[in-house]
Amino acid sequence: MLSECENNGLLLSFMDTYLPVSILIHRCWRGRWSLLKRTLIGLLRSFEQTGDKAKDPELKSHYYKLSKDKAWDEVVSTLKKMQGYKVLHEVQSVGEIVLEKRTVTGRTMDITVSIIGTNPLTTAVDIYSASRGSFGDLGSNYRVILDIYRTLDKKLAVYKVTNP
Repeated sequence: MLSECENNGLLLSFMDTYLPVSILIHRCWRGRWSLLKRTLIGLLRSFEQTGDKAKDPELKSHYYKLSKDKAWDEVVSTLKKMQGYKVLHEVQSVGEIVLEKRTVTGRTMDITVSIIGTNPLTTAVDIYSASRGSFGDLGSNYRVILDIYRTLDKKLAVYKVTNP
């Protein structure tokens, strides 16, 4: 059996099924296209944000079946343990946590994590990330948001709500 991204002439074997090369290319680039697209967009833009109306499904708000106070405690403790991120400011009454991250190239990224109680038992988490400086970020804000969401989803997997 060949791996999904190996080219063996005109037809490729994937799970004992022969696939045309065009399907293979689609499968190989499906996951990478989003990152490539974000890198190109990042040439011009140095910020990224999540929300309910985001076109990219990766940037949709994440919901958890927790009260706002419990979600606050879990999110703050998780963010404080993340390496490379520094918690600068916490305002529980507003539901915002301000973080800072320094990149390898020396740029500083300012990240705001908002915790919003949508009802007494459900909480939404949104993230806004911006890079300091005049040039684009080459998609680094997008990757930071995905990293934070991945960490929160792992920690709060039991409480994750798929369709709010």
